[in-house]
Amino acid sequence: MQYRKLGNSDLTVSVVALGTWGLGGGSVWSDHDSTEREANDLLSACRDHGINYIDTAPVYGTGESERLLGEALKGRRHDFVVQTKCSLNWRGEGGNFHYSRDGYTVNNDTRPAAIVRDVEDSLRRMQTDYLDSVVVHYVCKSFPVADTVEALERLREQGKIRAYGLSNSQPADLADYQRCGGHVSVVQEFFSILSPFHGRAYFEACAPHGTTFQTYGVLEEGFLTSPAFPERTFGKADIRSRIPWSQEPYRTGLRKAFEAWEPVREAHRCSFSALFEAWALAQYENMSLLVGMRRPETVRDTASCLDVHLSSEELAFLEDAVKSIQVEVLDK
Repeated sequence: MQYRKLGNSDLTVSVVALGTWGLGGGSVWSDHDSTEREANDLLSACRDHGINYIDTAPVYGTGESERLLGEALKGRRHDFVVQTKCSLNWRGEGGNFHYSRDGYTVNNDTRPAAIVRDVEDSLRRMQTDYLDSVVVHYVCKSFPVADTVEALERLREQGKIRAYGLSNSQPADLADYQRCGGHVSVVQEFFSILSPFHGRAYFEACAPHGTTFQTYGVLEEGFLTSPAFPERTFGKADIRSRIPWSQEPYRTGLRKAFEAWEPVREAHRCSFSALFEAWALAQYENMSLLVGMRRPETVRDTASCLDVHLSSEELAFLEDAVKSIQVEVLDK
């Protein structure tokens, strides 16, 4: 495993990070509900392969992901850098409507009182007295950025959080937070070989501040893991039913791309997952690879991507195969 500082913080994190959206289950991940035993085994596998960086959020299963992680972290909290999020809550205390799902109405609220309450709720669910990093889940223009920054800085001074970042944002949002005195250590944004545009636009904004770019969706919720995956079907509420490559003409284009990619995969003796994780890491020097994982074998395979070294010609060839089906905006 490789390690680096998380942006301008003093946190040392593994380049590969564990994403736990799927751990929360619910209708958005309709094929599996995780157990405490599975969460425990997942963290053990991460520790075995040197992954110390864990990402979660209150709305992943409306608290379930955080609760499961809290149980699994008992006795080994200091082995991991734990990152959760704020701004999305289902307390019914105001903010902007974000979505309704599984009987809950979730609002986006970046006002100071909501940020503080989010952190307190996460501390309780994960049974810890500090959070290593807190990410504003969805940047919101309805409330003053300066107030949000002040709340995050106060929480950092109090020792309840050690660093903070932004997600689902734009480069201009990072500039706004920095201009208001913020110390944004990480931006977490979607980025993959099938949808690279937003990420590439953000790299230039991150560099002057030393901000880590953390990619999510690098495997497009499984659609880049194997040629068979795009043939699967999912319920309407499942996030994977909204992925463009589950529909024509994208599905046929992806099928052809897999055929083109196969010789490269064979040459490196790796999985398709590791191939595209290695592709992503080669795109930007200060990249954190956030990958959703629910099984120990997936952890092992993901860690192996660091052993895949692609030439500039291979990097270009892999992307050329999907130029015609790349998209700029995703519904996630």
